[in-house]
Amino acid sequence: MDNIMSPTSGSKNVLNSEVEIKGNLKFAGELTFDGKLEGEIQTDGVLHLGDSAVITGNINAQSVVVRGKVNGNINAKDKIEIKSKAELFGDIRATKLVVEEGVTFVGRTEVNPNKVAPTPPPTRPGEPPRTPELPKPPGR
Repeated sequence: MDNIMSPTSGSKNVLNSEVEIKGNLKFAGELTFDGKLEGEIQTDGVLHLGDSAVITGNINAQSVVVRGKVNGNINAKDKIEIKSKAELFGDIRATKLVVEEGVTFVGRTEVNPNKVAPTPPPTRPGEPPRTPELPKPPGR
């Protein structure tokens, strides 16, 4: 079951702490979510998670502000802000990251403002690429 919010991009939507959703949430514009959600959140807009928000699932958004609890990965095209007392268990990826003091965060981060691809270490001309040596088995 998908829950679709208003398609107008300039709108601000609010789902308070009494809301519980099992399923995926898609919206445009801006949403303040303070309830519980089991499922994914997908938007090209801005997601504000309130103090009592509990999300179990992945989030894909333009920007995310986290104040509640998230158990899942967050992927933001622009910025992720993790406010004090927030709890985040999952990996995050964004071009900008703000983390306040007092945050609980367990996971990996990838902050890449210039969208730089990792490059392998340089090798000397004529030298084959380095491969790690495997340990030799004992007794041989």
